[in-house]
Amino acid sequence: MREPTVDVAADFAADYFQSYSVVGLLAVVGVLFVAVAFGAGRLLRPVVPTPEKLLTYECGVDPVGEGWAHTQVRYYVYAFLYVIFAVDSIFLFPWATVFAAPGYGTTTLVEMFVFLGFLTMGLLYAYKKGVLTWA
Repeated sequence: MREPTVDVAADFAADYFQSYSVVGLLAVVGVLFVAVAFGAGRLLRPVVPTPEKLLTYECGVDPVGEGWAHTQVRYYVYAFLYVIFAVDSIFLFPWATVFAAPGYGTTTLVEMFVFLGFLTMGLLYAYKKGVLTWA
């Protein structure tokens, strides 16, 4: 006589691996779809290389000089500061929902003020270094 727990465990394992097989099948179908699309594009496109087609093209202007261009770092700093405050706003919404839950109020309030303190220190450091001045 077999134990019923063995059948339940076998059924659970079968369902578990069956769900992974669906994901695997979808991944294979996706890879095949991309491969067929690229293969069809390669077979159907005309290949007529000309000197004009082989030129480097940039914004409708023929390239002159070297390919290296100097970019000011401050634009990256502005982007980095934006990302920091975007992450801050993403962190505030879940915090607000946990803050309302009973028993988590004081802990989450302290954690949020520590987090906002770090962000404030970073903003003050950027201001002190003159990063936030546009000129």
